[in-house]
Amino acid sequence: MGEQEHMSADRPLVEGEPVIVRRREGEAYLLALRATPQSVEGVGVIDLSGQVGAPPGGTIEWAGATYRILRPSLADLLRQLRRRAQIITPKDAQQLLYLAQVGPGTRVAEAGAGSGALTVVLAHAVGAAGHVVSYDRRSDFLEVARQNVTRAGLSDRVRFVERDVTVDGFDEHLLDGIVLDVPEPWGALEAARKALAIGGAMAAYTPTYNQLERTVRTLRDLGFEEVRSIELLERTLHVGEGGTRPEFEMLGHTAFLTGARRVS
Repeated sequence: MGEQEHMSADRPLVEGEPVIVRRREGEAYLLALRATPQSVEGVGVIDLSGQVGAPPGGTIEWAGATYRILRPSLADLLRQLRRRAQIITPKDAQQLLYLAQVGPGTRVAEAGAGSGALTVVLAHAVGAAGHVVSYDRRSDFLEVARQNVTRAGLSDRVRFVERDVTVDGFDEHLLDGIVLDVPEPWGALEAARKALAIGGAMAAYTPTYNQLERTVRTLRDLGFEEVRSIELLERTLHVGEGGTRPEFEMLGHTAFLTGARRVS
């Protein structure tokens, strides 16, 4: 890590930014850093005013225990989501970024905001210079996603639109990438092709074989290239000196992931 990166990570905390108040793994709270006491639902009042202007890593005594104040990682943000719908898992979310060519400074769209898990991942990936448009046909899902993105401190990178893209298409064009997490993604593919810049890519999240087959068939019919579908299975390892082995349980099928590119 270069000196500039190190200085950026160690920069003083500022009022209004999100922080993780962490006691240990599995016991943490995502809060906005404020110069006045604030209430934490079900726990009590916490005063983080002494952390404003301090570097990350400081500690406070609260509720009879010692807590450390950190800038949240992407994993922290996803663990703290308030859920209204089932979320895309991290193993799938990271691959969707790759398939849709999402990176710093890119302009991307997602259809199917859900609880905002993928929205947070996209906003984190595009960086301060990027832009995300999140479409959903349900206003209640959009509101939950908006709240989660705001709590993550990423609202300035995201625009939310109540819209059924399978009917009305996209209201932005020359996009670098599009991610579809809707029941009938094939219905949005023609609109997605028009909204993508030449060379742009799209990714689709389809839980069933029937959805996958129809999505891929439509992609090919529309002239998309570099069409590729995969499934990711995740198995953790139990690591012990002389006794390392795979865990007995694993995260198996969640969805099939398809990527494709508009080349012409």
